[in-house]
Amino acid sequence: MTFDLFCMGNPLLDMQVTNGEELLKKYNLKANDAILAEEVHAPIYDEILKNYKVTYVAGGAAQNAARAAAYVLPPKSVVYTGCVGNDELAHQLREANKKEDVESAYLVKEGEGTGACAVVITGHHRSLVTTLRAAEKFEPSHLTSSAIAPLVENAKIFYVGGFFLTHGVESTLYLAKKASDAGKVFSINLSAPFIAQFFKAQLDQVIPYVDILIGNESEAAAWASAAGLDESAHSDLPLIAKTIASLPKVNPSRSRVVVITHGAESTVLVKAGEEAKIYPVQKLSDDQIVDTNGAGDAFAGGFIGAFTLGKTLDECVAVGQKLGAMCVGQVGPQLRWPKENVL
Repeated sequence: MTFDLFCMGNPLLDMQVTNGEELLKKYNLKANDAILAEEVHAPIYDEILKNYKVTYVAGGAAQNAARAAAYVLPPKSVVYTGCVGNDELAHQLREANKKEDVESAYLVKEGEGTGACAVVITGHHRSLVTTLRAAEKFEPSHLTSSAIAPLVENAKIFYVGGFFLTHGVESTLYLAKKASDAGKVFSINLSAPFIAQFFKAQLDQVIPYVDILIGNESEAAAWASAAGLDESAHSDLPLIAKTIASLPKVNPSRSRVVVITHGAESTVLVKAGEEAKIYPVQKLSDDQIVDTNGAGDAFAGGFIGAFTLGKTLDECVAVGQKLGAMCVGQVGPQLRWPKENVL
């Protein structure tokens, strides 16, 4: 079987709760952030089970994006890989992918638990606390296995979540180099400020192969800071996008595209060597916003899905914005069903 779009990331089940102000205080969390759980955060998962009404949603940033891309693509276009345990959480993730027409190509680790993410909603913000568990046990050999290698060979476009770089830089580079050598498209998402802050060395290894890079304003600011840009530039999204777009590239025949979203503010796109383009976002009223968990992934998936269809960059941004807006009207990283045509 062949799938045009091959996605890779950390498969996680989101455990989402609302009115989480107390949790933010107790665990010293920022309202709009994403972190990996440390020892001090370990009790949060049991605590939300005990004291809150939990909504379970299939999550994991790249998996969310894969499902959003599948929303706009023809059937059997998207395959997703990552590492899970052999448990009920993995079953729920498979079922969610199946429903939304994403082929699950998981590496299954017996005896390991599938990763989970506590999603603490306060107002229109979401704070993510992730325990990777099996997700960080992904092995590069899975990509060359008899089941997965043909899917890699036949894909036209690759998408990797930046979160994967905390443990999977070797696998990411394998896909990035394969794509570059074959003149295929490799895309990555910055995913969270801590990736640029603490995993910049890994990101720097991958960027020379990146054709499309997507991030949001806080991730862009974190990258600018880590890259040593002047402090006054940390909020200058067109400048940051331009700087990333012009970094050295292994395959110079395709100009790098950098897209930076900014919630309800305008989206910025820079194609290397060209001026920044600014795309206003249609503002939503407060009562149209359920929660913002997964909105950035929905944008990324919509953008990459439209790109896979051969749409122009302007059209890709428009589709991304439509799916991002649709996502904030649902609970968690979900889109409206039955499907609506956003092309």
